[in-house]
Amino acid sequence: MASWVKRGLLYSLPEGGLHPKLMSHAANPLPVHLEGSVYRIFYSARDAHSRSSVGAVDIDIESRRIVHEHVEPFFEYGPPGSFYADGVSIGNCYEANGQRYMLFMGWQAPRDRHWRGDIGRLVVRPDLTLALDSPEPLMGADATDPISLAYPWVMRKAGGGYRMWYPSTRTWEAGNGEMLAVLNGADSEDGDHWTRTGQAVPYELGKAQAFSRPNVLQNANGGYEMWFSYRSGTGESYRIGYATSPDSDQWQLELASVGIDVSDSGWDSDMIEYPFVFEHGGQRCMLYNGNGYGKTGFGMAVWSGA
Repeated sequence: MASWVKRGLLYSLPEGGLHPKLMSHAANPLPVHLEGSVYRIFYSARDAHSRSSVGAVDIDIESRRIVHEHVEPFFEYGPPGSFYADGVSIGNCYEANGQRYMLFMGWQAPRDRHWRGDIGRLVVRPDLTLALDSPEPLMGADATDPISLAYPWVMRKAGGGYRMWYPSTRTWEAGNGEMLAVLNGADSEDGDHWTRTGQAVPYELGKAQAFSRPNVLQNANGGYEMWFSYRSGTGESYRIGYATSPDSDQWQLELASVGIDVSDSGWDSDMIEYPFVFEHGGQRCMLYNGNGYGKTGFGMAVWSGA
């Protein structure tokens, strides 16, 4: 049976952290290829107050060797009042008009209101350092997304232009003790200006209703595959889900076909989430987080079609 074969924990922050703003967690792993089998894997780590900044580690994913552990943040959460004042959770990278960008969810956690997020964008310089593209969100709350936006993923469309998928919160309480956060879509001709298209992926209360961090690949047959985190609303922690589409427009949930679940014990025995699927050396690889929303670090799995 086709499934993901786990290769184990790839990286976790050392006890006590690396930096006051990189003290715990290594969430939302995002690989950028350096050379050969070495990738710079960006991640979101937290300070003592759970505010996340962007760190990175260079890893040879074949030998599982840490090539270089970067001890300074690449990008830090913002000043009070900014749309990323309480954290930065990264999505993916894409190129538009000759510039590489990294997308992120900017957190706000005001004392007197519920936390919420907007979508922001970082400039990725040629040396892979990061800079804020704009002090304003790339996409903030509006009539389509009135509550909160999160974890964006952008890919270039085969016929030109760009498509984005991102979670959008409809309500913090869907009647079963869980939020309802659906996966919405947006289109762009230039990668800068976006037209929101509303819900893209179906949901089902009590089965899959709290989505996060989608990522999409086009397969060899011309269809599209999506992986994401989700919660069912039955008290279960995050799991990794799967959906398919013939055209990137019409999606169907295929949760039973995802091919990966929590382990019986260890770092990913309670929760698996925040997947990032990519191709390396002709093989499909997945980076993902385990227990505690990335507190135990991130691991890797490879796809086996056998």
